[in-house]
Amino acid sequence: MPPSALRRVRAAYARIAQVDRPEIWIDLRPRAEVEAEAGAIDARVAAGERLPLAGRLLAVKGNIDVAGLPTTAGCPSYAYEPTADAPVVARLRAAGALVLGTTNLDQFATGLVGTRSPFGAVRNAVDPARISGGSSSGSAVAVSLGLVDLALGTDTAGSGRVPAAFNGVYGLKPTYGLVPAEGTVPACASLDCVTVFARTLPEAEQALSYMSTAPSRLPERAPGPWRVAVPSTGRLGELDPGWAEAYEAAAARLEAAGARLQPLDLAPFTEAAAMLYEGAFVAERYTAVGEFIEKDTPDLDPTVASIIRGARAIPAHRLFADQEKLAALRAQALAALGDADAVLLPTTPGHPTLSEVAADPLGSNARLGRFTNSTNLFGLAAVAVPAGTVGGLPFGVMLIGPAHTDERLARIAARLTPPTRVAVIGAHLTGQPLNPQLLALGARHDHTTVTAPHYRLYALTTEPAKPGLVRVADGGAAIEAEVWELPPEGLGTLVATLPRPMAIGSVELADGTQVPGFLCEPSGLENAKDITPYGGWRSYLAAGRP
Repeated sequence: MPPSALRRVRAAYARIAQVDRPEIWIDLRPRAEVEAEAGAIDARVAAGERLPLAGRLLAVKGNIDVAGLPTTAGCPSYAYEPTADAPVVARLRAAGALVLGTTNLDQFATGLVGTRSPFGAVRNAVDPARISGGSSSGSAVAVSLGLVDLALGTDTAGSGRVPAAFNGVYGLKPTYGLVPAEGTVPACASLDCVTVFARTLPEAEQALSYMSTAPSRLPERAPGPWRVAVPSTGRLGELDPGWAEAYEAAAARLEAAGARLQPLDLAPFTEAAAMLYEGAFVAERYTAVGEFIEKDTPDLDPTVASIIRGARAIPAHRLFADQEKLAALRAQALAALGDADAVLLPTTPGHPTLSEVAADPLGSNARLGRFTNSTNLFGLAAVAVPAGTVGGLPFGVMLIGPAHTDERLARIAARLTPPTRVAVIGAHLTGQPLNPQLLALGARHDHTTVTAPHYRLYALTTEPAKPGLVRVADGGAAIEAEVWELPPEGLGTLVATLPRPMAIGSVELADGTQVPGFLCEPSGLENAKDITPYGGWRSYLAAGRP
């Protein structure tokens, strides 16, 4: 069997072909090139070298330099060839991470929708009719679909948090300056933060620790429970159906975990949020790429170009007036925050479809930034956290706190995260040989059910014996399954240690819900016996089969 990094790379390229989402990528590195790099990583680990991120696969937003790949910022005519990796990329590679390629984005990192790109709109990982969120769209979707373990994005107005929320992954937006931004095409250089996406909080934190210039400083605070400011849903403005209830449920989970909730006046936050695009601060986007925009190349996104060109005539006196107004709003916001350790907010007010954004590109985008736009203007840290689903779509919240409280926010976020449900159908069932693996990860049996009638079950030639579940278009049946709850980081560990041909994918249960579950790659079915008529692995074993 190939060593771990090489095996992971081969599985990733197979998964990329399987999901068939070409709009995720701007440049995908040749498979042979990445396999050779993975082989070298495996050899170094075998020789005793310590590489904490050995074999972790990394995607990089297309406005961040990766040596050997063009940096496009989502605009082919702007592309240049970097001579070196951006510092954040170099640091992750030095720890053993393998770059698969650069990902699609809202052009020049201008947008929260993920549709403003000549490389195509990046569709949502769960519902392709919905937007993925931007501007770090490709990075978030690549993580959500399991193509990579980690991905880099950038966040000026919420670009490292909105796509995290829409695709059910974590997004860490560090304190400004904690992570170097050199080697990144700027949107607003005084606000831009390089961010990281991951499917679990521990993975995101580990990556951030290698990206950081220095450890985040955790200010002293009085002993006691975490204090979390929670504005009432009536103060949040219009939300999509079900979102107010999901937000209240997230707050209730924090309180049940021991946090002390306290009210918050959100007005200075939302007033400042409106200033990011409606005020003079958008002029910094013209400083970054305005000269290029004036060339009017045919691959410019018209919405992005109009936003940046519109900043050209903003007078200097307006910028100074807005800076004065922002300083007053920041003082009000920090006073409202008081002694709270964090603010809990929905990441966005809703999740539009691709057609809704196409019909109103500016209005849809402005609505999405209601809660995220003020964070960098106020110099705050933030973490976007998956918080369940609404109508079958991921729902996300974010925790915002003072500068350099990144570690504190992560600790609070860990209390917020609901358990992950996973469906098992074979050797991980109760009483079976691999069930102790689940128990060691803190898993708890929730209930026993069956899948939707769309699957075939096969007895694989593996040790220990285990079955393989495969979804089929026709001739499927319902298969017995157990649903277990485990900590989110437990699922990440399970995925990382799963041997081929097993894989974790979406399994549909009899009630129509979709949960992560054990599936089998088609390559594993060679010489396997179809045992679907038994209705499940335990029934097959009970019949005296090996």
